[in-house]
Amino acid sequence: MIDIRKNFLEDKDFIGLRGLFMSNVFPWFLSGKNQDALKEKDFQFVHIFYEKNNINSQFFDWLNPLLNKIKPFSIVRIKANLLTRTSKIVDAGMHTDFTLPNNKVTTGIYYLDDSNGYTNFEKGEKIKSESNKYVSFDSKLKHCGSTCTDKDFRMVINLNYIDS
Repeated sequence: MIDIRKNFLEDKDFIGLRGLFMSNVFPWFLSGKNQDALKEKDFQFVHIFYEKNNINSQFFDWLNPLLNKIKPFSIVRIKANLLTRTSKIVDAGMHTDFTLPNNKVTTGIYYLDDSNGYTNFEKGEKIKSESNKYVSFDSKLKHCGSTCTDKDFRMVINLNYIDS
């Protein structure tokens, strides 16, 4: 089941979080499959907040409004993704996020802007990128993100966690 919630955070929390990501102090890191990825636009910029049981970012506390609303039992990984505009929309490729033995992992996607980009699911559902929207689903569900053509970039926060 895919759960979609619009206007997820209070405006002040959404504006603060989005403002941080757009500031000149927030570090984005280039991530691509290989050296040729840059030529083929098969790359994105990422910021890893939490991974391998460790906080990996000095900006982790900025996620508190989001985490307080989600209330995860345990965090697996949290990262922000920034995809730059392309001349045509490019899907990132179907994938699953995490599976852990004896635990059901949930994937959450928090959208930080409006664009014609989307999250596409293997079974055909397509979720449009809309500011302050939160989508959650079982991490075993195949999905992919996309680039956009109508804005300079597309930003999301990708969360993987155990509910309870």
